[in-house]
Amino acid sequence: MQGFSPIVPFGADQTIYVVVEAHRPHASQDVAGKAERNDIETVISDLLAGQFTDPIEVLAFNTIEHWRDDLSEFVAQEICCRCDIEGQDVPAYLQEFVSRASSPTRTGRQTGARAWS
Repeated sequence: MQGFSPIVPFGADQTIYVVVEAHRPHASQDVAGKAERNDIETVISDLLAGQFTDPIEVLAFNTIEHWRDDLSEFVAQEICCRCDIEGQDVPAYLQEFVSRASSPTRTGRQTGARAWS
């Protein structure tokens, strides 16, 4: 497929963080490229700045070490902590993500890095 930007880059010796958003019918075709970040701090800052308006989960991938991890719970806790420090409410567009990621009954949840088979 021409012009396809893989979410997990082949051979990249780094961890890539991906914000998965709910499907937006009128979003541009390059949504995947806009969802990739090189560090977790950028992910959290971009979420708080409104770069992602309907996040579902935050994932980390490392193709060299062959692991992936769902960081949604950690990111949700960090968002809550930063909002508390600033004396602000969690932004409305992140409230569902924070609630869902913090839920102890979250289905399909991964804990800890998982090796690829």
